[in-house]
Amino acid sequence: MPRLTLPDASGRLAPYALSGRAIAAPAGRSWPRIAYAAAHVVADPLAASDPWGRAAIDWDATMAYRRHLWGLGFRIAEAMDTSQRGMGFDWANARELIRRSLAEARGIPGADLASGAGTDHLAPGSARSLADVIAAYSEQVGFVEGQGGRVILMASRELARIARSADDYLQVYGEILRQASKPVILHWLGAMFDPALAGYWGSDDDAVAAETVLRLINAHAPKIEGIKISLLDAGKEIAFRRRLPKGVLMFTGDDFNYPDLIAGDVQGYSHALLGIFDAIAPAAAAALCALGAGDDATYRAAFDPTVPLSRRIFEAPTQYYKAGIVFLAWLNGFQTHFTMLGGMQSARGILHYADVFRLADQAGLLRDPDLAEARMKTLLGLHGIG
Repeated sequence: MPRLTLPDASGRLAPYALSGRAIAAPAGRSWPRIAYAAAHVVADPLAASDPWGRAAIDWDATMAYRRHLWGLGFRIAEAMDTSQRGMGFDWANARELIRRSLAEARGIPGADLASGAGTDHLAPGSARSLADVIAAYSEQVGFVEGQGGRVILMASRELARIARSADDYLQVYGEILRQASKPVILHWLGAMFDPALAGYWGSDDDAVAAETVLRLINAHAPKIEGIKISLLDAGKEIAFRRRLPKGVLMFTGDDFNYPDLIAGDVQGYSHALLGIFDAIAPAAAAALCALGAGDDATYRAAFDPTVPLSRRIFEAPTQYYKAGIVFLAWLNGFQTHFTMLGGMQSARGILHYADVFRLADQAGLLRDPDLAEARMKTLLGLHGIG
């Protein structure tokens, strides 16, 4: 098998032989869980004359990747933080992405998606009142629903900045839920994913914040399809899941503990809305098929090797996980380059990428070992490793 030299955690170089094992995507799609993959966008380095200005998107490659995920059976969580919302991908581009994805889905049997709506078109520090935040949310929700889409209600940095109490969150979210024409998915994004969201829901204590969120859900349950919780803490998610009213779904956003949370227990389980599914899609599809067949051994064999990979990709500072997602898309031939909006590929170092490469190989997630080896050697060469 292909062989190359990789740095280890100490910075020493050691030979590495690829396993050559690539997990096969299953033919069946009988999944007992709803599974959204939060999908990345592909930058266009030839069009981006100002990488720190407005993002330039390779729309053809971006839409091709969505067709790949739909082909495996996933729903798409569109224009979310995995697409670099708030980190180089602005609302103008998000509108175009949502429009294109909805149009694309209409021509693909079984294709489904929900799209992120937030307040990120507001300039930082520009909101002066809760009414400003409500108006911003209304604009984005109105756009998504006006295109015929369903909404994932994203967290708002501006709301986190100006809110003074839990009641402020209940007022803003309550008004948006009353306006929504279809049930939405709420997203509780922890501060590890975005430090600007510290104290969201009116408290730094997740247990106290959870009480506020449950008040919101119980007051507006008919307008809420479910909630995605991204706290990277399985115990907190399970405790919250057990208190949800009937008919409101839990979507795990825990990129550390997803196999156990999706499998569930005698009291319930989580559906999935995960950024890591972008990177591990074939393994996740195989695991979900096995779960549907009642084959726990195959479920674990497909999913468990992906957990060390996901934990490395989502290590602190967690908000830079997008770099690992795009890196794997490049290694696997879904895009011709390893560049990101705003140069975000520089957010992780070569030791990180070497580990992601090894762990992806060990999980069977390098679909063409020769291509992956060649591209990894290119990256190593740029770092002086020949």
